[in-house]
Amino acid sequence: MATADERGNGIHIGSVQGAFAIGDHNTVTHNEGVAAPAVDPAQEELLRAVRELRDDLGRAVPGPQIAALTAELTDTEAEITDSGAAGPGRLARLRTALADAGAVVGLLSSGAAVAQAVAALVSG
Repeated sequence: MATADERGNGIHIGSVQGAFAIGDHNTVTHNEGVAAPAVDPAQEELLRAVRELRDDLGRAVPGPQIAALTAELTDTEAEITDSGAAGPGRLARLRTALADAGAVVGLLSSGAAVAQAVAALVSG
């Protein structure tokens, strides 16, 4: 609520919740409560497996293939989180990175889970 200050002029705003604008020609966009994109179950499974593999790779001996795979996993997670799904191009790049780091990925159950999730999404 606006009230006059001690001198009888000015504006005092006591409490505000949400969004507001003061002045001519202002606009306000209030995005509270905007839902994240819906993710289908296959994409959710890929996201879970991607996160697990990325955690497991943090304990692996660093190398160029591991770095490239970690970057693809990070980008895949961001794409699913932002848009609700990893697109065909992202899945292809992830599949290539998995193959390139195959020696390490083959030793990790989380690597097999990502490979299976990608294969299911590519073929389905």
